[in-house]
Amino acid sequence: MISIAPRSFQTHHWALHLLLLVSNACAFYIPGYSVTRYNDNQPVPLLVNKIFSDHTQLQYAYYDLPFVCPPSGRSHGGSPFGSGQSISLNLGEVLRGDRIMTSDFELTMGKDVECQSLCTAKVSRSDIKWARQLIKENYVIEWIVDNLPGATSFVTVDRSRRYYASGFKLGYRDISPATGQSRYFINNHFTIVIRWRSAPEGGKVIVGFEVYPKSITADGRKEDGCPKTVHKDQEGLGLYIAPNMAHLKEKYGGLSYIPEDDEEDDGTTLDIPYTYSVYFREEKKIEWANRWDLYFTNQEEGSMTHWLAIFNSLIISTVLGVTVFVIWSRTVQGDIKGRGDGAMEERKIKGQPRRKRPLELKSEGLLESADVENNADISSDEETFEDTSGWKLLHGDVFRVPAYSGLLAPLVGSGMQLLFMATGLLVLSCLGILNPSFRGGFVSVGMGLFVFAGLFSGYFSGRLYKTFGGSAWRKNTLITAFLFPGLTFCLVFILNLFVWAQASSTAIPFSTLVALLALWLLIQVPLVYFGSWIGYVRAKPWEHPLKTNAIPRQIPPQPWYLRSPAGPLLAGSIPFAVLFIELLFVFKNLWQDKSGYYYVFGFLSVVCAVLLVTVIEVTVISTYSQLCSENYHWWWQSFITGGSSACWIFAYCIWYYMFKLHITGFVSTLLFFSYSFLACTVYGLLVGTVGFLAAYMFVRRVYSSVKVD
Repeated sequence: MISIAPRSFQTHHWALHLLLLVSNACAFYIPGYSVTRYNDNQPVPLLVNKIFSDHTQLQYAYYDLPFVCPPSGRSHGGSPFGSGQSISLNLGEVLRGDRIMTSDFELTMGKDVECQSLCTAKVSRSDIKWARQLIKENYVIEWIVDNLPGATSFVTVDRSRRYYASGFKLGYRDISPATGQSRYFINNHFTIVIRWRSAPEGGKVIVGFEVYPKSITADGRKEDGCPKTVHKDQEGLGLYIAPNMAHLKEKYGGLSYIPEDDEEDDGTTLDIPYTYSVYFREEKKIEWANRWDLYFTNQEEGSMTHWLAIFNSLIISTVLGVTVFVIWSRTVQGDIKGRGDGAMEERKIKGQPRRKRPLELKSEGLLESADVENNADISSDEETFEDTSGWKLLHGDVFRVPAYSGLLAPLVGSGMQLLFMATGLLVLSCLGILNPSFRGGFVSVGMGLFVFAGLFSGYFSGRLYKTFGGSAWRKNTLITAFLFPGLTFCLVFILNLFVWAQASSTAIPFSTLVALLALWLLIQVPLVYFGSWIGYVRAKPWEHPLKTNAIPRQIPPQPWYLRSPAGPLLAGSIPFAVLFIELLFVFKNLWQDKSGYYYVFGFLSVVCAVLLVTVIEVTVISTYSQLCSENYHWWWQSFITGGSSACWIFAYCIWYYMFKLHITGFVSTLLFFSYSFLACTVYGLLVGTVGFLAAYMFVRRVYSSVKVD
């Protein structure tokens, strides 16, 4: 053992360096492929996008709001496009609900504007009711300048650092001191601060985009629509229209009670004047390449928790690794060397029968014994193992084709497809290629990787199907190509109907659905077919070291954890324990801080790598325990054991919804649980496939050492 210590030390030394290198990728990104430089008095386009909230999954395009200034259609700043012109979006931007359009805001580099009137919107009672509801649900607005989202600036408690939160509030509410009821105010003045620095090549580059909204009453304004004092404290513009008593009396007739809160449109409107200010400020502390750092400040503060997650994962994986090592080195190899090979090859080496006695006729008229060698034709393979027990007794059944093998092969193929996609996304994210400046890039590239990975899906599905002895490989190909993508598309389409009914920008446009359908049927399906043709027609099936008996062996009574789903569920709790700390950050950024950006993929990659190792170890231990119980139905069991942690993650989603989120409304709740179920299904297929392949290699390696005469 001492002789291998230096190599072991070097291995751990390089592993430590690799771990540090990967973890540092959490703060590395490529901020963009081209730098836009502006000269003084050059127009700076401001684009409007959408509004979103942490309390709901429904988003709305900014220009779809009836209480904001509609686009005038005028072109300004030398742009050939008028306001309200849609900007071309990639697939990921469309799927995430972006609706980016040009606006009427006029920004000129280096030119400060004290106040500029935008428009005066006339808002009806029903529109005011919707605005109050959106403010109640804490909706925020997203604008874009030079690919930077407009941010609300905050300062840490000790005032040592500044950080950004993407978006700014649509409005606010407070409690009336007179009535005790909620009052709603809309932000109708925007102070825009553009932070810039000089570029070495000349010109100026934008390194910050801040928006400070304010609600200012419509009373006492100048002729141009601007308030007399912009930056002093003023009374806000309340979203309230006094009831029209004449209309209410006419509507309710002679009723004794007339509800004053009736918000039916009666022609009465509220005037909301919109204005804005623009200030350009030089920022020398921030480089253009680091201008996104302020959006990541909160994630950097949680680096200690990320390291705790990695440390927790390594401890669990190490304990399981020691268990697997003991099983392999002492139990499996010890049985083979100590009992299996010696007992099974004794006759072959000596060239003699094990027992040879003359025939004797007992008083009962029965033949007591016979030449074992001469009567080998009536003996079974189990006689070779008459002194053995446990997993070795299954040598004739361990590779028996499982039930529903025509379903297992497509599931494994889909799992390999998802594994390739997830690996590609993590690698590209760690390299900095996928980053917030590449809007929608994560979803777009993920979709492309998934479609291309149809080759791997078809190959592994076809080859495993051939190994199972299947003959209808084209049918297997169609199942592989349509099972998981088809169910996913149907679920998304049904959910989209509910979102369409809410007129939300989260709804996928019909043209995009047609494009996704064409991408699936015209590109992915042929790739799956080609991969399946290679795996089934061109490639050889995986060879098994032992032949299968014609008659299945009877399985003895099994322990409780092999008879019920409780066993795989308990095994799945171990991979979940590896992952759940990092899940806190993922869920927080995914469901709560939609205005933030999750970009600690270095930590996530390390945790995922340890997770896969843990899934392999848990599945190997579970499979060995099952074989020792003389149960050869390990095929499906290994797949279910590997993917069972998805059940724990879905249970965690339910807990997170009940105690951490404040989602209201049926549609938002439906979207949350549907997307959570879809994500857990993807995860379950991926890790279930990893567990199945690990168990398959383990069983083949173990039984390849068994010799049967």
